[in-house]
Amino acid sequence: MRKNGFWLNAFLVCVGVVIGSMAAELTSGVPFLSWLSYGLSFGTEAPFVLDLNVVRLTFGINLHLTVSSVIFIALSLFLGRLIAKK
Repeated sequence: MRKNGFWLNAFLVCVGVVIGSMAAELTSGVPFLSWLSYGLSFGTEAPFVLDLNVVRLTFGINLHLTVSSVIFIALSLFLGRLIAKK
C-alpha cells in the first residue's frame, strides 16, 4: 500500500458522502427512485456544552446515512482502488 493510502481513502469517502447526499436529495421526489433517499439519522439532539468560564466548548455530532450514500462510498472506494493500481 502506498504511503498516502489513508488520505486517499479518506478523500474518496468524503467524495462518496457528498455525491450520495446529493443523489438522495435529487431522487427523494421521484417515485421509483425514492428508496435511495431512505436513511437513518443518529447522533446527539442537543450539543454538549462545557463552560470553563474562560473557554466555552460545544460538542455535537449528527450523522445522516442514506442508501445512496453507502452506494456512492463503496463505488468511490472501488474506483479509487482501480485508479491507484495504474
